[in-house]
Amino acid sequence: MKIAILSPIAWRTPPRLYGPWEQVASNIAEGLVAKGLDVTLFATGDSVTGGKLEYTCEKPYGENSAVDVKVEECLHISHLFERAGEFDIIHNHYDFLPLTYSKLVKTPVLTTIHGFSSPLIVPVYKKYNSNSHYVSISNSNRHPELNYMATVYNGINSAEFSFVEKAKDYLLFFGRIHPEKGTREAIEVAKRCGRKLIIAGLVQDADYFNKHILPFIDDKHVVYVGNCGPAQRNELLGKAAALLHLISFEEPFGLSVAEAMCCGTPVIAFDRGSMPELIQHEQTGFVVKDEEEAVASVAQLSTINRAACREWAVKMFSKEKMTNAYLNLYEQILKA
Repeated sequence: MKIAILSPIAWRTPPRLYGPWEQVASNIAEGLVAKGLDVTLFATGDSVTGGKLEYTCEKPYGENSAVDVKVEECLHISHLFERAGEFDIIHNHYDFLPLTYSKLVKTPVLTTIHGFSSPLIVPVYKKYNSNSHYVSISNSNRHPELNYMATVYNGINSAEFSFVEKAKDYLLFFGRIHPEKGTREAIEVAKRCGRKLIIAGLVQDADYFNKHILPFIDDKHVVYVGNCGPAQRNELLGKAAALLHLISFEEPFGLSVAEAMCCGTPVIAFDRGSMPELIQHEQTGFVVKDEEEAVASVAQLSTINRAACREWAVKMFSKEKMTNAYLNLYEQILKA
């Protein structure tokens, strides 16, 4: 079986720092390579893979403001689809745009829908509903007008996350610094609990950061450590007393939630989107409705067995489980 993995090109695959879609695409590609399959990764030229690498964009456009994003996207996607006949399966991680090529080729296209950035993109998915194959990354993120083959939870490489039995006292915010991700709410909860908060992540909304986050950073009670790579991510997640994930949107998945639990770190999250699917309430963390409940949950962290967090994450969100699930879907498609 020859498989083409189409990764985004905003960041390297796997990402040096931020890049969740690129990370998932990488984990799938490397998981398939480890099984001895013929895998070609279509990504940026600086990407790293054990399979074959194809590219038109040498560096991520997220790191190069001089390029035209639409031009880079068109060249990248067309590069794969013009060679579609060389592959048995095309696995798309590039949102809706590649679907517009799908009726022009005979090779079946499976699209992992990583989320809906806007209701305005749904008509594209609906148009290609009958000839494409869709996978959701959580049951909560399914659109009622689309057909899905399966839900496959994102998988992480558990070997990259060290289990920490005894954590430090700080709370952690890890993710995009954006109003919908709850950075400001995390500061408020930590403040009410009298706990230190470490903030790590890409500043996606500079105005929000400058107005609502920066004034609280004092390098003592609230510390911002920047956008972190794998080694620092592992250390921060593992040593945290808890990850605060106080989102205000219906999040499709949340890699940092699975990664934290893989380190043994419980997660306190608002009851939005996929959080009830990812977190076992009162066993691997707390799914709460508001800041009041989040504060109360911090006081109950001692009741969480950190080894149980790790066990749950490895069982549910491993790279191996995800790879096997996708391989099974590829085989179903080719037998149809």
